[in-house]
Amino acid sequence: MYAAARRPMPDLEERGIRTVTLDVTDEESMRAGVAAVVQREGRIDILVNNAGYGSYGAIEEVPMAEARRQFEVNVFGAMRMTQLVLPQMTGPHRGRIVNVSSMGAHFAMALGGWYHATKYALTALSDALRQEVYPFGVDVVLVEPALIHTEWPKVAAEHLTRAAGLGKYAAISRSFAAGLEFVGQGFGADPAILGRVVALASTTPHPRTRYRKGMGAWSMPVLLSLAPDRVVDAGIRFFLAHLDTILNLVKATTPTDD
Repeated sequence: MYAAARRPMPDLEERGIRTVTLDVTDEESMRAGVAAVVQREGRIDILVNNAGYGSYGAIEEVPMAEARRQFEVNVFGAMRMTQLVLPQMTGPHRGRIVNVSSMGAHFAMALGGWYHATKYALTALSDALRQEVYPFGVDVVLVEPALIHTEWPKVAAEHLTRAAGLGKYAAISRSFAAGLEFVGQGFGADPAILGRVVALASTTPHPRTRYRKGMGAWSMPVLLSLAPDRVVDAGIRFFLAHLDTILNLVKATTPTDD
């Protein structure tokens, strides 16, 4: 098993997992990472595309350079890794591509347009890819989690704060960023739960086309798809307009460690 990331991962190496330095926005880095694994093992049987981050902000205000970077990491990086690995999977050995997306691939929310767009795109590409590579014995599986307790909310809040500025979206952006920071303090499913789902999607003999895990991962997309667009829009506007009040109520009713 190999783990690839931009930063060193000594904790994984201590557990006997080989690591590869790899940046999904750098073509040479991706090529070198894949080549290193193939040179050692002779082939690659399973690829898990998990790189991704949330960059929030009003569509009008997010710099195009940041929007393009989010697509580079969340979409193009995954697809380029897939292009590089697939030739190792279409011989006599079966292969599997597991793309970690989000329940946010099935709805869009104000201030998250660019992020949701990347998840919509990753889902569409995965669905098309699944049909293309099936004749070659390769499975393509989507994992679509709800909120997982990681640094994701903190990173999203930082991007949102930078994008908000002092413009007309500043008030709701500040409130939303505060909400993300609060959520990042302890809400969301244990990352180990997602790890088990990814392991299942990677190794089960007959995988489902998609796995959803976490609170609301199944129900929220279904409910939002059934409601009229104007009703959903009105609900999200109400949520954003009263987010400070909602956040204060949640904080007041959340048990502390004291």
